[in-house]
Amino acid sequence: MSERLVPYSCPYCADEDLRPHGATHGTWECRSCLRAFSLKFLGHLAPNQTTAPHTTAAQEGRNAR
Repeated sequence: MSERLVPYSCPYCADEDLRPHGATHGTWECRSCLRAFSLKFLGHLAPNQTTAPHTTAAQEGRNAR
């Protein structure tokens, strides 16, 4: 794995004109839409591992009735 993973496109406008933003690892700026954002790598999933659907507190309250 490389020391610094690079996003291919901006998550907001999908443009590819990205540059590192400041000295903090994982922060990027888009020169097209003038937004700054951060990315964080969480890890690898096991091949057979699935994630549970996310529920909000409001949804959990409805399910408890």
